[in-house]
Amino acid sequence: MNNKQLYRKTIGFSLRRLVWDILSLALLLALCTLGFMLGEKMIENGLIGLAIGAIVGIVAAALISRFVSYVLKAGQIAMMTRGITEGELPDNVIAEGKKVVRGRFGTVAAYFGITNAIKAIFNQIGRGITKVGQSIGGDTGGAIGSAVSSTIQTVISYLCDCCLGWVFYRKDVKAAKATCEGAVLFFKHGKTLAKNMGRVFGMGLVSLLLIGGAFTGIFYAILSTQTQALAGVYELVAEAAASSESNLAQVLSNPATLPIVFSAIGGILMWSFIHSAFIRPFVLTGVLRNYLESGMNDIPSEESFALLDAKSPKFRKLHSEL
Repeated sequence: MNNKQLYRKTIGFSLRRLVWDILSLALLLALCTLGFMLGEKMIENGLIGLAIGAIVGIVAAALISRFVSYVLKAGQIAMMTRGITEGELPDNVIAEGKKVVRGRFGTVAAYFGITNAIKAIFNQIGRGITKVGQSIGGDTGGAIGSAVSSTIQTVISYLCDCCLGWVFYRKDVKAAKATCEGAVLFFKHGKTLAKNMGRVFGMGLVSLLLIGGAFTGIFYAILSTQTQALAGVYELVAEAAASSESNLAQVLSNPATLPIVFSAIGGILMWSFIHSAFIRPFVLTGVLRNYLESGMNDIPSEESFALLDAKSPKFRKLHSEL
């Protein structure tokens, strides 16, 4: 299967995730609105009610993400991995993906235990780069290291997905050992995998400008016609921000700039949903293919684990528990 075929066969996972993301956002907005209205009515302070509603909404959205979206995301990676390594996929891809995820991890806790271990390994290495920069060039080196480390965070998100794909591919070994193998793969074949990063950042930037820019314009066109209706909200936000001296607070304390700020936030949120659901999976198919193919004929040995033992305490701990 080529990348386009693989993308089309697994896009159903993305569509379902997008629906759940929209429902989560709608729930968050509804709870924020309800909290604001109740706050105004009961204690004559809508901002406190808004904050309470936002906290409840964030918790609810996080629970939805934890117990629903994880199956869809992991199922998509599992089916992408099968398509790449076996060259074909079953007709009912969604059901098979869910089955594979539950069979491999069994519980939500097991899944998040592995994914958190993957993130911790790569994050520790990213922080190490910052420290190296500081030791070499002081503040300037630290700034350079921090910039590189921030860039690595984007790469890490793809590496985590690729490493998870390797865990699904190595179904005959323990998930913890497969995780260690997956982390080692990146460092053994870093040059090969680095070729994908131009695609990652290039398509991410283009989609941000096109999708985020378009929705920012749409939201601004809507908000600019509702100035009087939203005047009370703008005044409350401006009043709350006026007491702070930060640059962001100065922007928020000016009601004239708030429609732009709200529009930009809405545009970025919409970009995040659409990019995550449709653009990112397409990029991931190519990155995952190169990652898996680099390791299928060169599976990391126990001796190669020493490559990361010294670089990541989290990896060393996971390795010692095998």
